[in-house]
This record gives sequence, structure tokens and C-alpha cells, in this order.
Amino acid sequence: MFKKFNAKDDIHSRTNIKSSVQRGLKSKLVEQFPKLENVIDEVIPKKGQLIVIKCTDKLSLYAMDNEVLFYQHFDDPFVPSLKLIHRFTDCFPSVRVDRGAIKFILSGANIMCPGLTSKGATLPDENLPAGTVVAILAEGKETALAVGKLIMDTDDIKKINKGIGIEVGTHLGDGLWSLEIE
Repeated sequence: MFKKFNAKDDIHSRTNIKSSVQRGLKSKLVEQFPKLENVIDEVIPKKGQLIVIKCTDKLSLYAMDNEVLFYQHFDDPFVPSLKLIHRFTDCFPSVRVDRGAIKFILSGANIMCPGLTSKGATLPDENLPAGTVVAILAEGKETALAVGKLIMDTDDIKKINKGIGIEVGTHLGDGLWSLEIE
């Protein structure tokens, strides 16, 4: 999604978000990511000014203090930025891919099921439904290298083990990672 993202060409407008809308946004985020409840005031402080940045293709970036926290495509679920996941890793569901998938993910490829079920990769014990936003960790690495959305639930990934398992939204080194907001 952000492989060819260019701030100069793709950003259309920036708007400050009212505090009442900010409170509603915080409750939606906690609803989508329940583990964020304890740290939501650290992620979006009460006195902080949240900004929505409207981009091409109905993409909205939510930023604070010159850092994108989340993005949303049209009315899809919120997707946390990698920088936010690096700060609050335990607050988001995650999967681990094997070493062989790393170079493909960093070049923007979606994640195939065998990369999630082979030796070195791990899926959560509880079933995550299709459409769940997940942090993507790599075998032997401590921080997330991408964020994506499950195409099929994790039980189906284990059973079928063919095709695309996760659609990658953003990864290390893409346009969102290197975006500088003034």
C-alpha cells in the first residue's frame, strides 16, 4: 500500500481533530485492540493534538507529534504504524514468519501460508479471524518488520497451507516508514 507513497504527491489535506472526536477515536481503537486500554492515554495523550492527514485513494493517516500512529483505508479497520508497534509490541496480535520470507516482505510482497507454517514460523494458539490486523515478526528478530491483515483465519492457514495468508499493508523502509511530517 505504501510502496510508492510520496508525501508531496499523495497527501491532500491535514486537519486537527477535535477533542470530542479524539475521545471517540480512542474508544474505537481500544475496541479493535483491547490490550491498548492500559496505554491508550500514552499513545494519544488527552492534551495532545491528533491530526488526520487525507491522502489519495481514501487513505487517512492519524498522526501526533510528527509521527503517524495509525492509518485507515476508507472504513476498514485501523492499522497501527510500525513505529507504534515497536513502542507497544504486546498490545497487538502478532504472527512470526520464517527467515526465508524476510526479503520478500521487505520488498512489499504479501505473505504466503507456507511462510507462516514452516519451521521457525509461529501462529498464535487461539484462532484469529480473517480481517484481523496483525504485527508481523520474523524468526530471530525482536521487532516487527511489517503490519498486515489476515486473508484467512489462522486455523485455515494451518489446514490449507496454500495461497496468500496475510496482505501486507506497510513494512520497514516503505513510504509510511520514511514519511516525515512537518
